[in-house]
Amino acid sequence: MDSREQVEPRVVWAVVESGIGPLLLAASRDGLVNVVFHATDAVRDQAVERLASRLGTEPVEAPGSPLLAEAIRQVEAYFAGERRDFDLPLDWSLISGFNREVLRELASGVSYGQVVGYGDLAGRVGQPGAAQAVGMAMGANPLPVVVPCHRVVESGGGIGGFGGGLETKRRLLALEGVLPEPLF
Repeated sequence: MDSREQVEPRVVWAVVESGIGPLLLAASRDGLVNVVFHATDAVRDQAVERLASRLGTEPVEAPGSPLLAEAIRQVEAYFAGERRDFDLPLDWSLISGFNREVLRELASGVSYGQVVGYGDLAGRVGQPGAAQAVGMAMGANPLPVVVPCHRVVESGGGIGGFGGGLETKRRLLALEGVLPEPLF
């Protein structure tokens, strides 16, 4: 083990409060690698186990880690209404192929306060008939909020699905001014 590994583990995580409940943020040396909604104890434990299995290293809880500091700052600023875009290094190692291509296009091509249809996003990556596959890519997104899958909606005006739950999607879209704030 080199001295750098003794100082900073390969993968670190922390739970932060947000306008949609607790989020688990995990980062590697390459960047933010995972965002998990509803990070209660049980969800958090399951997410950390899944990360260990997928990344081949035991994630370490380290809320003060330099690997997480900027991600935490930007997520907090986003939920405070002070930030519209994330400018973070992202570790895409949890996703590949078509799903990664779609998520990269989403991250770079759909701005705060905008929405895009599943079919439209499929067309942007050269697969105009792949709306359902785009939906699957959104469900597999390891970096929700930062890679804004909440901005992908049905072409007929429906909100579509969401891994964090429809109420969470509504709250994120309301935060960005796409939907009105929930009444209660």
